[in-house]
Amino acid sequence: MRKSTTLKFLFLLPLFVAGLLNAQTTNAGVKREAKFTGKSPAELTQSHGFERCSTVEYENYLQAKFPGRMTADQFESWLAPLVKNAKANKSQNGNIITIPVVVHVVHNGQNLGVAPNIVDEQVISQITVMNNDYRRLAGTPGFNNNVVGADVMIQFALAKVDPKGNPTNGIDRVNLCQPSWGRADIESFVKPETIWDPTKYMNMWSLKFTDTTLLGYAQFPSTSGLPGLSPSGGEAYSDGVVANYATFGSSDYNVNNTFLLGAPYDKGRTMTHEVGHFLGLRHIWGDASCGDDFCADTPTAHTSNYTCNPAIASCTVPTVFEMVQNYMDYTNDTCMNIFTINQKDRITAVMNNSPRRLELKTSTADQPIALFPNDAEVKLERECATATCATTTAQNVKVSLYNRGTSLLTSAVINYTVNGNAKVFNWTGSLAQDKYQVLTLPMDANTLGGQMNINVTSVNGVADQRLSNSNITVNYLGAVVRADANVVFNLQLDQYGSETTWTLKNSSGTTVYSGGPYPDSPTPALPALKSFNWTLSADECYTLTVNDQFGDGFYPYGGYYNIKSLSGTTLLSGSHFATTQSRSLKVQVLGTKEVVKNSFAIYPNPVNDILNITKVSNKASFEIHNAVGQLVKGGTITNNQIRVADLVKGTYVISIKDNAISESIKFIKK
Repeated sequence: MRKSTTLKFLFLLPLFVAGLLNAQTTNAGVKREAKFTGKSPAELTQSHGFERCSTVEYENYLQAKFPGRMTADQFESWLAPLVKNAKANKSQNGNIITIPVVVHVVHNGQNLGVAPNIVDEQVISQITVMNNDYRRLAGTPGFNNNVVGADVMIQFALAKVDPKGNPTNGIDRVNLCQPSWGRADIESFVKPETIWDPTKYMNMWSLKFTDTTLLGYAQFPSTSGLPGLSPSGGEAYSDGVVANYATFGSSDYNVNNTFLLGAPYDKGRTMTHEVGHFLGLRHIWGDASCGDDFCADTPTAHTSNYTCNPAIASCTVPTVFEMVQNYMDYTNDTCMNIFTINQKDRITAVMNNSPRRLELKTSTADQPIALFPNDAEVKLERECATATCATTTAQNVKVSLYNRGTSLLTSAVINYTVNGNAKVFNWTGSLAQDKYQVLTLPMDANTLGGQMNINVTSVNGVADQRLSNSNITVNYLGAVVRADANVVFNLQLDQYGSETTWTLKNSSGTTVYSGGPYPDSPTPALPALKSFNWTLSADECYTLTVNDQFGDGFYPYGGYYNIKSLSGTTLLSGSHFATTQSRSLKVQVLGTKEVVKNSFAIYPNPVNDILNITKVSNKASFEIHNAVGQLVKGGTITNNQIRVADLVKGTYVISIKDNAISESIKFIKK
């Protein structure tokens, strides 16, 4: 609505395309361009400089990007009999549907409460407003006495379990290392980088738009997969609603004066409107002069309304006035407070038939899971400045420490290793449930990039009770990656190989290896993986640069690249970028006195009675956690063996600690 409707991970910052949103499709091997433009200057003048909603513009973009996507008329032809059936079958309307929600709060490294990193309470206020409005709750601004006013019987709840099965408060904070976002960036990077499974969560994004007039946009429901209809539609990786952080939430609930909102769009109705599009509703003027929104009980409107004047005669009957209070108009937040019976019927039909919307009805992501008193979660914070050949000192690593336990979190022990070099970080503080703190893990100056493990081993002086969210293994890119003299470069092209080129240059800028452009694929299938064996010089630093001429990288078309050691260890990789991406690695041949740490190993796996542990000393200890993170066994390792006959059948994780080295390994008890 400017409210506009429409509609991972490591230390890596892609470069982005500026300006209009460019997209591509294939049509007999020909690449096509789609542009996502906003409102005209005349429209912005009428709306006091804001673009209330860009859903229609976004839909036009999708039509150009996906030529097989149904037109608005085709969608309405499909939906009409389903709406009629929804009206007739009252049993479909008899149950309240709860939709699990995840809110991705996108920021640029700001502290909590500094724009655009909005506080939890502001996020929660937005969910409250949507529940008031969709349930027509008495005693709230969402209640009305209109004879056609409806309780839509849709409600929303922040998710309580994340895609990995761990507890969450439904708020996903991500630093994406960019101060503001154009619509091109949002579609090509933000959404695919952060989205949770759209069949289980309604994804909402709160961020700062580069276009300061824009309020929000959403993606209409897709009909892909239904009999007789084209399979093309809005992609799953982009499905959800997006809003300017200053419109996300309501000042009515700003009791601590911590919200970052801007009047007159500060009551949460931007998202009420955009979620309406997400559920299949159209603007009340049908996006045409006296157009059809396919809801008989919303009087035909001449066009969008920006003033709350209830005495505007409708197009068809002069004695019937336009419904300026409808959530699907463009009036200010304080004016809006009506969904109608026919709008409810339309939403019901979409929820009963449209893919992803239908699946949301059965999602249990809003249901709580078992919680433990002492449960810490650790997340890697993106490092915005990646290492280059000019980098001489390793960058310290930032992580977020969350309290996912029911007890106050006052202390935690974090073990972390890079290339086998182990360190320990002892944290003390005070974190209530679901609160977090960003920590800096110190790195030695001579640390090289490579595999990094971060593990919370102790919480409040006892063992962390949920292993699945406290142990992560990532690639450390805060320093130049170390490589052996012989490596393998793997390149998975997307269908548009003619756009891709790459170079590997040494520290003097000389191109050592290069490739591309390549032929386009004649079919939607990805071409065969390309692998190149490189022989590199010792004590030399190299920079790999991968370019995409069109400016949308590989994503979402399935391409990627990586460099691996001959043993198969991934040294660096990438897939999400726009125009170009560069990464560095340094060849360092190990001296005769240097050794590579050998990891622990276990066997047999699956196991019946005795689990054998290799490469441990007689001082090694262990802990075994079950699939939900409960500690079920622990002690010292005797004669390189652990008896597990007493465990019930299932999947377990054993954590082994030997001096300063720790590692976790999954095993199955038969």
